[in-house]
Amino acid sequence: MLRITTLVENRDGEHHGLRSEHGLSLYVEKGEVRFLFDTGQSDALIHNAVQLGVDLGAVDFVVLSHGHYDHTGGFRHLAERFFIPQLFVGPGFFEEKYALRGRACDFLGNSFDETFLKKKTIPWTVISEPIREIAPDIFLLSGFPRLHEDETIPQRFVLRREGTFEQDSFADEIALVIRTAQGSVVLLGCSHPGMRNMLDAVQERLDAPIRAVLGGTHLVEAHGKRLEESLEYLQLLNSRGAVVSISHCTGKEVLEDAQLRDSLLTWNGTGSSIFLE
Repeated sequence: MLRITTLVENRDGEHHGLRSEHGLSLYVEKGEVRFLFDTGQSDALIHNAVQLGVDLGAVDFVVLSHGHYDHTGGFRHLAERFFIPQLFVGPGFFEEKYALRGRACDFLGNSFDETFLKKKTIPWTVISEPIREIAPDIFLLSGFPRLHEDETIPQRFVLRREGTFEQDSFADEIALVIRTAQGSVVLLGCSHPGMRNMLDAVQERLDAPIRAVLGGTHLVEAHGKRLEESLEYLQLLNSRGAVVSISHCTGKEVLEDAQLRDSLLTWNGTGSSIFLE
């Protein structure tokens, strides 16, 4: 049995004792393996874990999908309270990330660095190869070919390198895939490299159909042809039996549009759980 619980997400679920925030954190139980995929932006995941009966002290490892605060901000709180056996990140994860806003810029990066990890004696691994199995039937993927040309990254997202700003290609973004008998269960952070680019790579590298997709798609800023083709892509997966439970940076209006087209496309809110065989 595979269970995926949303500890942190933008929108409330039915449990009103939980704290929602702009961010994402998924707690996954697969057999005897327990892990976190992203940590939200604050200590909300710790509060919510207590409310949901989740023992964060039993986590085997943590995966951070990319270096934006709304996915990594809870990690420092987690490390101050619990022992973290292993952290997985993508290449360039610790670079300074910003969003340009006219002549100003807003810091969007991590609240910790390698020095903090060394102080806390937390081992970390950078996933730079196309696919790596980190536990039985659990894989991390990086380096996604940008084949869908309409899946562009907003120019406001930048990196600060040697005193200058450069366009952020989100080379640090990684996806997590759980292999099941029915196909691949895919966890996405924000899909900055492009949702279709990432899901195409998952299907090619795992050589298996997609069983489920959860997480952020960054369709909140998609329009026209890109948005239309992205929704059709998700509908096609759903028609083939995949569970499509998107959230976070997908955008409220996009989700409502998707649900009008296909009621089986759902929003994964704070406190929601998905059970899969």
